[in-house]
Amino acid sequence: MRTETSTRVNARALACLLSVFVLLGGVAAQKDAEEPVAALTFLILKDDSGKPVRSAAVILHPVNTRGKQSRGGMELKTDAEGKTSFDDVPYGTLRVQVLASGFQTYGEDYNIDRAKIDLVIKLKRPQGQYSIYGNQPGDKKDNTAPPPDPNAKPQ
Repeated sequence: MRTETSTRVNARALACLLSVFVLLGGVAAQKDAEEPVAALTFLILKDDSGKPVRSAAVILHPVNTRGKQSRGGMELKTDAEGKTSFDDVPYGTLRVQVLASGFQTYGEDYNIDRAKIDLVIKLKRPQGQYSIYGNQPGDKKDNTAPPPDPNAKPQ
């Protein structure tokens, strides 16, 4: 008798526990359904010509309230017209990075606060690098020959 009673108690406890989990799952799903989301469209163009950039990687990372990039994210690729899009982006701060071969990496944080946002991003070509070791454009040319080395052997 005692085992039959304890089995009934365990079954009731298990049923109550499952009911709680089902209710909590429903509340969580309802909360997710109420969270506002946005649809983003991207147009990636060359800064110098205005032509589309195909196969550019558009990387999206959520940013938390402290300005730190959250783990995870999404990578999109542009089509032949330089376009890509993503729906169901939660409102808040989103870090957008664009990578394409032959262009400078682009990065910017955007505040997602509307249901539809269209972003046009212009990528620049890499700039020349400055070196302290080489001649730079605009430097004066030194056309004077160095003085001869007094210790050099005659040839």
